[in-house]
Amino acid sequence: MKKEHDYLICIDSDGCAMDTMNSKHFYCFGPEWVKQYGLEDIQEEALKYWNQINLYSKTRGINRFKGLAMGLEWAKEKGYETEGQEEFVAWTKEAPELSNPALLAQCQKKKNPCMEQALLWSIHVNLAVKEPGMEQGVFYGVREALEKMSPKADLAVVSSANAQAVEEEWSKYELKPYCKALLSQEAGNKAECIQKLSALGYPPEQILMVGDAMGDYEAAKKNGVWFYPIVVNNEKESWQQLQEEAYPKLLHGTFDRGYQKELLDKFERGFQKTL
Repeated sequence: MKKEHDYLICIDSDGCAMDTMNSKHFYCFGPEWVKQYGLEDIQEEALKYWNQINLYSKTRGINRFKGLAMGLEWAKEKGYETEGQEEFVAWTKEAPELSNPALLAQCQKKKNPCMEQALLWSIHVNLAVKEPGMEQGVFYGVREALEKMSPKADLAVVSSANAQAVEEEWSKYELKPYCKALLSQEAGNKAECIQKLSALGYPPEQILMVGDAMGDYEAAKKNGVWFYPIVVNNEKESWQQLQEEAYPKLLHGTFDRGYQKELLDKFERGFQKTL
């Protein structure tokens, strides 16, 4: 990616631009977790917990392996512990990269049933996501916002999804041409991706991270850049506000701490409504 404009806007994919997050967790991530780890006896309770941490709380949008680690810790408390679980959980906290290739490399170093199951789970999730009927499309207002912002800002996808999924979805819905780069889990975590992009020469006050999860906010905060939330269950209104209000404020230098707090308060209320 080469810097062409003075402004940089980073955009998350699942649950932010792509209306795919709910269906992926309802029909792929959660059910495959239940099957892979033998949680059928507590399936209803397990799926409810899975959706809570991945969709309806401040851990929304968490990396899949970190989410799996949380799920396995919850299952352990219910009496369902997997051999090698402690080592897997530690890996999700310490590894510089959390992806299928990184986990495969770890599995090849030492036998660990939990890690092997985690890799199989992740592969099965990727296959399930491609099943007919899984596609949901793009949130209303995304294309219009990208069209408005791209002439004066460099746009980049910064996602924790896998590279293949990001490439396929942004290409299919013809959004890729608006972006200078598509960064996924293989490129590092979101904070690292923002850091790499900002190093191209954008002042922090001219960088905006657009996302639907607290992890997106934390990544922006770590880099000292602005954050714009896509509020859960209010995606259409959020994209409209980005295009009509937040983006102009960024260009005019009036996207300040007061406005940031106003956006964060609205973001917090969105999660409270889903509980």
